[in-house]
Amino acid sequence: MNFEPLGKRVLVEREEELKTTASGIIIPDNASKEKPSQGKVVAVSKEAEGLSVGDTVVFAKYSGSEITLNDKKYLVLNSEDILGIIK
Repeated sequence: MNFEPLGKRVLVEREEELKTTASGIIIPDNASKEKPSQGKVVAVSKEAEGLSVGDTVVFAKYSGSEITLNDKKYLVLNSEDILGIIK
């Protein structure tokens, strides 16, 4: 993949939600309509500070632009839309 975000932007791949609860109950696909609001950083622009490739981040619910590269969906986010890093 050859994509380099410009400005203070980050390329993020959404992480899929768990389909079972902690007690083992399976959640059907149609029960959760919302997309997950966390993902893994795939690429970082030179101007985005404090983030690196491989970080797991939480971002604002309706932020970013969805793009498709090599048949995979990604989000291009402004670094200001990222709420925090999960460690």
